[in-house]
Amino acid sequence: MGEAPPRPAAPGEGLAPDQRLRRRADFLRCYRQGRRRHGALAVLHVAPNGLEQPRLGVTASRKVGKAVERQRLKRRVREIFRRWEQRSSLPAIDVVVHLKPEAARADFASLQGELAHLLGSLLPDRRRDGRAS
Repeated sequence: MGEAPPRPAAPGEGLAPDQRLRRRADFLRCYRQGRRRHGALAVLHVAPNGLEQPRLGVTASRKVGKAVERQRLKRRVREIFRRWEQRSSLPAIDVVVHLKPEAARADFASLQGELAHLLGSLLPDRRRDGRAS
C-alpha cells in the first residue's frame, strides 16, 4: 500500500472506444495469428489490424486474482498504454496484453517499465546508434 496510484484520467482522457479491442473475434485473431512477446509480468499478442491506429485489449485469467484485482490491473495497463509517449509511432496493430499471475504482486512502476519495454519492441526498426540509414 506504499505506492501512489496513478492520477485518474479526466473526462475525455481515456482511450477512445476505437482504440480498444472489444470483440471476441479480434482477441482470438491476435491469439491465433499474432506474434508474441513474453515478459515476466505479461505476454503481448500482436497482429496487424488494417486500420490507421493501434488498438489495445487486456486479458487476465482468474489465476491473477479476484475480480477487483484483475480489473485494477486492466485499468493500469490501459493507462500505461494511453500515456506511453511512443504510442503514436506504433504501426496499425492490435495488441492484446495477457497478464500473468506475477503481475498481481508487482508495483505500478515495475508493470510500467515492463510494458514500455515490450511495447518498444513493436516499434518499426531503427538503427540503434541514431544515424539514418
